[in-house]
Amino acid sequence: QVQLVESGGGSVQAGGSLRLSCAASKRTFVTYAMGWFRQAPGKEREIVAAISRSGDTMYYTDSMKGRFTISRDKDKNTVYLQMNSLKPEDTAVYYCAAAWVAQTSVATTSEGDYANWGQGTQVTVSS
Repeated sequence: QVQLVESGGGSVQAGGSLRLSCAASKRTFVTYAMGWFRQAPGKEREIVAAISRSGDTMYYTDSMKGRFTISRDKDKNTVYLQMNSLKPEDTAVYYCAAAWVAQTSVATTSEGDYANWGQGTQVTVSS
């Protein structure tokens, strides 16, 4: 098990930016693929972005491409989600999650692969 703690959420106007951080509790952080998910009120949780163990493979949901960037810092056991050009429809609770995967270059997008979850951080974008 790895403990995950998100931070960086908040309120911003449309067009603004936020950077979410997710700190992992274990040095074995490098053995986990990492993902960011979000859940808006009344909607199912959806994947936002994922990054492989090695950090060389990233996945983005189409609506986030070009606006969001996922990255990881193995020395700080932290994964980031830089969010630019935010829209009101980006309003949601954002969750960080970790998936143990054997392959170093796989950015898994299957929610079922993620066994470790953070508590979530609220992002609110006003128009």
